Amino acid sequence: MSSILHILKKEVITAFRNKRTIIFMLAFPLVLMLVLGSALSNAFDKTVSVGEIHVLYKSSLDKNAAPYFHTFQQYAEKSDIHFEKAGKNTDGLKEVKLGNADGYAVVNGRGIRLYTNGRNSIKGSILEGVFSAFTDQYNLAAEVMKTAPEKAGAAFRKVKNNYIQTESLLPKKQPGSMDYYAIVITTMICLYASLGSSTLIAGERIRKTADRLIAAPVRKSSIFIGKLFADVFVYALCIALLIVVSKVVYKANWGDHLPLVCLLLLTEIIFSVSIGIGVSMFSKSAGARAILNIFIQLASFFGGAYFKIEHAGKLQALLNLSPLTWINQAITKIIYNNDLSAAIPVAAANLCIALLILLISVTALQKREGL
Repeated sequence: MSSILHILKKEVITAFRNKRTIIFMLAFPLVLMLVLGSALSNAFDKTVSVGEIHVLYKSSLDKNAAPYFHTFQQYAEKSDIHFEKAGKNTDGLKEVKLGNADGYAVVNGRGIRLYTNGRNSIKGSILEGVFSAFTDQYNLAAEVMKTAPEKAGAAFRKVKNNYIQTESLLPKKQPGSMDYYAIVITTMICLYASLGSSTLIAGERIRKTADRLIAAPVRKSSIFIGKLFADVFVYALCIALLIVVSKVVYKANWGDHLPLVCLLLLTEIIFSVSIGIGVSMFSKSAGARAILNIFIQLASFFGGAYFKIEHAGKLQALLNLSPLTWINQAITKIIYNNDLSAAIPVAAANLCIALLILLISVTALQKREGL
């Protein structure tokens, strides 16, 4: 046990002496979050700009009803709904069909007939709702006028208080651009742990220290376990710092179940470290890095690390092969849906794959001469 702790301590100190580790694991992802989160913020903006709405109208109301319609027009103008009275020779229906007007209203004592352009359903729906509200108010005023004419105008006065308020008990929460990239960049950096772990054994051979380790009274399994734990600890600490900085500086939303999210990220780090060790055990160091780089870039691309992929269609099968897709979806469900159970299958898959690779690697190491 003491030999494992000594190897672990030595590996941790060596890792943090390497400035490239700190720069790559902290500075690089933080800059990437800032750049992508700022540049692609519009892709996460769910608001729709409708713009001005132009309505042609023809009115034949009597002198008692006309003031109410005029008041309605004044309030609608404040919401960028502009009214224009149609001339005698103006064909309102034709103007709507040509797109010169968003709606055409014929107002008379029998009611309102509204025509809208079906090519812009948003503006049409707004007009239908606005005119429906006016009609309800006008009907109310007409009924009041029959019994108490002096109080008819109260139906069109602005209500000071909202007597009925609606609130969604389960609002549909979605991550903003910075929230999204804080998650996907962090999970991508976890995957880069495989590059560091690929040199755990090969690095000793490159530094000509492998023979010294073999000559020491230390079992191969102790060397392997010490290096493995050290690598997991270093990357876990870097990821923890990354989460803290993104939460404090960028105000990224990591939800109310941060310990569970961190535990899930820890399983991804173990998975990544095992991938790196497994590939390095059965290929040369240069070849291992090339294989891992290709794997990381493909997993990052299909996992949505660089841009959000929605409605993938036939490509969805490729997206589901990326380990980043699994973990990003699980973290999003935990943060925004409070779905804690989403962590179980992903964590189990990460640990099972890691355990299988590590068992194969340890078996191969025991049979190999030297490291």
